[in-house]
Amino acid sequence: MTDWPRPSYTGIARVRGPLVVVTGAEDVGWDEFADIRVGPEGAAAGDEATGNETVEDDRHGLVLDTARGRVLVQVLEGTGGMRTEGMRVTFSGAPLRVPVGTAWLGRVCDGMGQPLDGGPPVLGGAGAPVAGVPLNPVHREPPAEPVLTGISAVDALTTLARGQKLPIFSRAGLPHLELAAQIAAQASAGDEPFCVVFAAMGLTHADAAAVRETLEGRSASGELVLLLNLADAPVIERTVTPRIALTVAEHLAFQEGRHVLVVMGDMTSYCEALREVSAARGEIPARRAYPGYLYSDLASLYERCGRVRGRPGSVTLVPVLTMPGGDITHPVPDLTGYITEGQIVLSADLHALGVYPPVDALESLSRLMRKAAGPGRTRADHLDVAAQTTAALAGARRARELGELIGAGALSDTDRHYLDFEEACRRTLISQGRTESRPLEQTLDRAWRALAELTRRELTMLPREMIDERLGREG
Repeated sequence: MTDWPRPSYTGIARVRGPLVVVTGAEDVGWDEFADIRVGPEGAAAGDEATGNETVEDDRHGLVLDTARGRVLVQVLEGTGGMRTEGMRVTFSGAPLRVPVGTAWLGRVCDGMGQPLDGGPPVLGGAGAPVAGVPLNPVHREPPAEPVLTGISAVDALTTLARGQKLPIFSRAGLPHLELAAQIAAQASAGDEPFCVVFAAMGLTHADAAAVRETLEGRSASGELVLLLNLADAPVIERTVTPRIALTVAEHLAFQEGRHVLVVMGDMTSYCEALREVSAARGEIPARRAYPGYLYSDLASLYERCGRVRGRPGSVTLVPVLTMPGGDITHPVPDLTGYITEGQIVLSADLHALGVYPPVDALESLSRLMRKAAGPGRTRADHLDVAAQTTAALAGARRARELGELIGAGALSDTDRHYLDFEEACRRTLISQGRTESRPLEQTLDRAWRALAELTRRELTMLPREMIDERLGREG
């Protein structure tokens, strides 16, 4: 950014949706930050009729496009009440930056990083661009070691690795926000420095209050950064919120040496905001009217997590998204699945049975689980127990489908054992309280209790010595 005064431009050609077109602007680049001042003559008509005295209104924007002296600016606070007359736009010559540092810990802010907790503005000793800086792939370390969430269905069967990106796929009406807040409240990296950055997008006021209540303890302990973008906030704010969250997380991880868990949701709300801006720009739509660059835009967010060689911290990402109509082939979950390393899928059937969290173990997968679990990381029997539990759940599904065809009375004893195991697994391992944090030792012991419903010859994925130790020689 230059030190000399920047020129202001008053040639406003059009105000449309969240966008403003500025004419006559020279030497303006993409992603530049802009200050927009709306004078009394630029305010919407109606103030004079009510007798209210109009004052200057300061807003901010980002440059989306520039060509032949015309600049397209998206207004972060929205264009409500703005007219083309009396408006002055000043371009900073640099991208949008936010302060970074430990001053963010314990703070509750809106989607643009402005305080909601009654405290002063967040200040830092340094600033960083919200767009992030691409990380050289050769400097990346593979994800390893676990981030334990206190949720048995996740820790036992889809273990999260430090530096991994593992989304939660849900649908309307399921408790995905509640589960995400519980993970943020309970997660840990053992005895190493740890904190959480929670970026919520498109929340109602009631949901925002519930999230703040759930995370109050972690915020009070100085281990949480909470960004709340409300549903009635300008749509453009929603496109900036996850980038601010990741910028803050990157500094806490790679400069302060902390392991940072970033929870972002709802990513479907974020993608719908992108679609609205794309439509306002007049871009040619792609699948379901989403912009054609949706994949690369999501990748620019998801790929900011990971570990850096020679630095102790890590950024682990858990995006939460709802699948419209429960369609996993919808563009948002479909493209997310291409970029991330697995998924945690919530089941409407389990939710109807009163199971919380309603995690479908057979649809869920953590492709990096072997990097985060097993001897020296969690417990020696962890991977074997997870493999056997998943295989037994698959057997139970086959038995249940067979029973629907030929009748439950015609099932074999083995099939009934699998059905008994499924019920025990649902009751003992999957189900837990909405504020209950289970240690991993207790989680794996519960898995063994469910596996005890099966006979020894059905435990084909467990070593004999392990079965003797855990279930006894006559088990």
